[in-house]
Amino acid sequence: MELNAEISRLEKEIDARKKELAELRRKVPPQDVTDYTFATPAGDVRLSELFAGKPDLLVVHNMGRKCPYCTLWADGFNGVLPHLENRTAFVVSSPDAPAVQTEFAAGRGWKFRMVSVQASAFAKEMGFQSERGGYLPGVSSFRKTADGKVQRIAHTYFGPGDDFCSVWHFFDLLAEGVNEWEAQFKY
Repeated sequence: MELNAEISRLEKEIDARKKELAELRRKVPPQDVTDYTFATPAGDVRLSELFAGKPDLLVVHNMGRKCPYCTLWADGFNGVLPHLENRTAFVVSSPDAPAVQTEFAAGRGWKFRMVSVQASAFAKEMGFQSERGGYLPGVSSFRKTADGKVQRIAHTYFGPGDDFCSVWHFFDLLAEGVNEWEAQFKY
């Protein structure tokens, strides 16, 4: 088979599999969750208060200012923030203290809301903190029910090549691909 035809066939197959995955995720029963408390520069806020009047909420699980990869993902979210917030509430969580988050976000030009999970069991109970205490990157989606309960609908983890950071897909089109490229805070 000609390479371009094989590429086209594989792209269609991947697209179909992504749609199948999304459909399967929607079939998983929602999970009731605790109304966790997070720290912010303005004071404590509960998970149920992060919905900003919307029925849905995306919470990114970020590893904090020490992770250049989490920074890469967050830089990308900043650009699509108006589109995301048109459909859903959006918040980035990290283990950094609120003052550290504020300073780091200002230096990156981030516009999205941030919450600290530093004194919360949220990351661990959502599966984004290892037994050794290290944090894992990813995203969880939540829905607030009519009676005010919060339910987790779906979650997934981030990693190089995932669908949540376009950089990898651009690099895949280059003659040498990603070619051992590493994310950095400054270039």
